[in-house]
Amino acid sequence: MYNSTMLKLSDYLSQLKGVGPALVSKLEKFGIKTIKDLLWHFPFRYEDFSQVSKISDLKIGETATVQGVISDIKLKKTWKRKMFIVEALISDETGSIRAVWFNQRFLLSILKKGRLVNLAGKVTEASKGGIRLTHPVYELVSAQTVADDASTNVESLRESSLKHTGRLASIYPETKKLTSKTFRFLIKPILDNLEKIEDPVPPEILNQYNFPEINEALYKVHFPGTLQEARLAKKRFAFEDLLLLRLVNLRQRLKLSRQKTYSFEMDVEYVKSLFAYLPFELTQSQKKGLLEILKDLAKPQPMNRLLQGDVGSGKTIVAALAALVAAKGNKQSAFMAPTEILTRQHYQTFKKFFSNFDKGVGLIVSKEARIFYGGGLENDIKKSELLKKISGGEIKIVFGTHALIQKNVGFNNLALVVIDEQHRFGVKQRAELLKNKESNIPHFLSMSATPIPRTLTLTIFGDLDLSIIDELPKGRKKIITKIVAPANREKAYDFIRGQIKKGRQIFVICPRIEPASQTEYQFQEVLEVRAVKQEYEKLAKKIFPDLKVAMLHGKMKVKEKTEVMNNFKNGEIDILVSTSVVEVGVDIPNATIMMIEGSERFGLAQLYQFRGRVGRGEYQSFCFLFTDSSSKITSKRLNFLLEAKNGFELAEKDLIIRGPGEFLGQSQTGRPDLAMKAIQNPELIKLSQEAAKIILKEDEKLEKHSLLDKRLEEFEKEIHLE
Repeated sequence: MYNSTMLKLSDYLSQLKGVGPALVSKLEKFGIKTIKDLLWHFPFRYEDFSQVSKISDLKIGETATVQGVISDIKLKKTWKRKMFIVEALISDETGSIRAVWFNQRFLLSILKKGRLVNLAGKVTEASKGGIRLTHPVYELVSAQTVADDASTNVESLRESSLKHTGRLASIYPETKKLTSKTFRFLIKPILDNLEKIEDPVPPEILNQYNFPEINEALYKVHFPGTLQEARLAKKRFAFEDLLLLRLVNLRQRLKLSRQKTYSFEMDVEYVKSLFAYLPFELTQSQKKGLLEILKDLAKPQPMNRLLQGDVGSGKTIVAALAALVAAKGNKQSAFMAPTEILTRQHYQTFKKFFSNFDKGVGLIVSKEARIFYGGGLENDIKKSELLKKISGGEIKIVFGTHALIQKNVGFNNLALVVIDEQHRFGVKQRAELLKNKESNIPHFLSMSATPIPRTLTLTIFGDLDLSIIDELPKGRKKIITKIVAPANREKAYDFIRGQIKKGRQIFVICPRIEPASQTEYQFQEVLEVRAVKQEYEKLAKKIFPDLKVAMLHGKMKVKEKTEVMNNFKNGEIDILVSTSVVEVGVDIPNATIMMIEGSERFGLAQLYQFRGRVGRGEYQSFCFLFTDSSSKITSKRLNFLLEAKNGFELAEKDLIIRGPGEFLGQSQTGRPDLAMKAIQNPELIKLSQEAAKIILKEDEKLEKHSLLDKRLEEFEKEIHLE
């Protein structure tokens, strides 16, 4: 099928003879451009077509493979439905069966009378009695035809190179126009003509854990003899990805340990004096996290720590105290957040609790710059002026979004970088902050309100030390959570009206839209905005026409969003209808009800985040999970939210239900699919961590493992660590 020369992984599929532009275009929609892309498009399951059944033994309802000669084939047309039907009669030594295909006229030129063929599919009852195979997978066993007198030896025509039938058949992620059969058809000759791949995993490691080498594993992933072979081959590739992840993490740690940074004396009395500014007492886990951070800041090597805690657990205060320690040492800190709403929230929180701080606090977002000098001294300022003050070292603490890593933002002595919602920032973006640094690089403190299971944290963020805040501030009331079925919707509306009469406010979150196609996926945000607008119209005009209802979504301009949030915060809006844009960064103490439409469409961790947006004040708060689903699975899933003691317990459940890729957001992690799925396999993680330590202990710079070193460089680029 392909060129006679040996193929390379780097070859583009468009260069292969027999692969036309139309097929290339379809493959590119899967992100498949090169031979490597195609070969690493692994099957997600296997159909067992290995047992060839006798036609006389077939039973209705079973999936089976039969082998026989085509004794008759013809085309029919149904006038009512304007459909073409190809009908073939296949016979073996025990009997005959009809096979039908709909709207596949081209089969007449392939399935010729007298050909020996394998058919694999479901056995169904024919309309006029008897049995038939409906839309079976077909495969010619031989290009020869079998003589009418059947004197030809059928056994001698059977070939060992079957791709689709008579074996385990690989089933791939596919579309109507790009089926698993097409993938098998493309992959088999490539594997047969591929030059030998050099294995990046050292042979002694493969032998120690009984994994196949890369060429054998690649063949057995796509064309296994048994399910056990397929599982072991996939496990080998997952192990490789986990090993690379671990090596990346360990090398990052090693590299960081050799860097120099600013260090700060641990002045316990000064830190205690800062506590006096707070109108509440820090929790034990806040104090523990702060102590771990202060110990890191006292070291001459840069900190690289992840501070995890539930929504409202007080991570920002802990980070702010660390920034104040840096400011006392006359050094600068930068707070980065993924959204302008969250950035402003952090800025306002700092001003509220440390209103006497007089060493300069700056806010810089896309179209706004502000400066605060304590004691109520706050001004709008030209962005260019603020940048001058930052580069001159006048501003000690700066709050910003991605705007902080623009080329024209320069710091004088940046000592601490705090990054909120750490998994929403690519490592490449964080690396921008380290550019053009002379001798000292800053300490890094990442924060995340997404509760991530420890196993996942150690694998994905294995280069980070971990601090966990696992308790809420004292006096915080437990949020009452209810699942609301359609029959109880009116009662819930009545309750909401009663809360608003008491002066409370309401969040309404509209469902995440699950796109039905690739085309719709591109317009997902548009669909979600439409859902918000529809819900807003319903609530504002039909349900609560006498109340003040507003909406918020990602398509609004920054100024509009800010105005809506300020109005909501100031009590001028009773009900705010929103997309998941409020998932992070909104702190409205007077909001006591979180109402979530289509709650079954969100992940548990995200629902947990939404719920944490209420219950921030003195009043009893509620979370209503509206669902139209009567599914027992949905009910069980949503009940996890009611039963979980904390976000980490819930995250473990969410990880099992949705898998790591969906849990974190695949595009946000940049991690390969196999490694993400393997994170649910603690044994494999342990093996990969052991192997990484063994390799680096003997060969820290990987000088003796050049293939592994080269693959590691490629891998770092793949996961956006360039």
